[in-house]
Amino acid sequence: MKRRTFIQGLAALGVVGSMPLPLSRAFAASPVSPISVNDLPALEGDLTLYLGRGEGGLYENVLKSIEKKNPKLNLSIRRGPTAALGNMIVAEAKAGVKRADLFWAVDSGAIGLITDAGLAKPLPGDLESQLHPQFRYPGWAPVTGRIRTLPYNTKRLTKEQIPDSIMAIADSDLSIGWAPAYASFQSFVTAMRILEGDDKTAKWLKKVQKRSKTYAGELGVVMAVERGEVDIGFANHYYTLRLKSGKPDANLDLAFTNQDAGCLVNASGVLSLTDNPNAMNFMRYLLSAEVQSYLAREAYEIPLIQGIEQPSGLPALSAISPPKVDLTQLADLRPTLDLMRSSGVL
Repeated sequence: MKRRTFIQGLAALGVVGSMPLPLSRAFAASPVSPISVNDLPALEGDLTLYLGRGEGGLYENVLKSIEKKNPKLNLSIRRGPTAALGNMIVAEAKAGVKRADLFWAVDSGAIGLITDAGLAKPLPGDLESQLHPQFRYPGWAPVTGRIRTLPYNTKRLTKEQIPDSIMAIADSDLSIGWAPAYASFQSFVTAMRILEGDDKTAKWLKKVQKRSKTYAGELGVVMAVERGEVDIGFANHYYTLRLKSGKPDANLDLAFTNQDAGCLVNASGVLSLTDNPNAMNFMRYLLSAEVQSYLAREAYEIPLIQGIEQPSGLPALSAISPPKVDLTQLADLRPTLDLMRSSGVL
């Protein structure tokens, strides 16, 4: 059956998405029902959004549907790489210029640039309470999450043959696919630096490099794993789920490490830079039941508000043990890039 577009399937944000399912123990909290767009204030007047590129047009579908739901909203969008837009917002603030009301970033590192500069507006309590407790941060709202995973070829390996420690992967005899120039991989290495220190991270990079094939992006990594070019790869979870959605018999499955950077849960996020009331209300639309359900179903991203079904094909979150990392600490990539260059990886 052909997949419906967001506007067709959800009647332009007019239909509530997936019904709530029980939350995993790791995300347990006092019950908070997801809010429908039908219960949110109408958006009217001018609003400027800086949008980090990502997710193959799915974020654009969300924006078009919000605009269709709110015909009196005049939404201006500036698009670009997330890190570049984050740096632009900081530079504009230093110059006394405020062009953006909102920043929707595809990774939390760029969000950290803004919050570290003290530019983000505090979240109101009702918006913050929608989020899972472990994803509540001052000044910004995570929109969707992604887990670092080890996609592996099921014809070459069993899950039991894969170490559950990211550090142990470096000492295994597995062949590996990676994309060291990819932003998600660099955020993962940043988390490793925070958790393990620079020396151990540098040694890990050098060891892994000896048995790795390099690809331009993490979708390429996952495709190479499925073809059997390598045993395992390093990639965000949704690349595997998307590939398997189009090829259910793919020789591919996901393995997870335990409480280390190898199973980091990173997030896209949104923040307000202005007192314009439309800004916070726009954020409420992104955390609505309809948008969260759409991104889980179509982008295979993990909803970070309470009461929305997680993507099909992903293990229960209670079975995954991510490390405790403040995602805004991933903002400064310079030490990571310096380390990767000195290690010969970049």
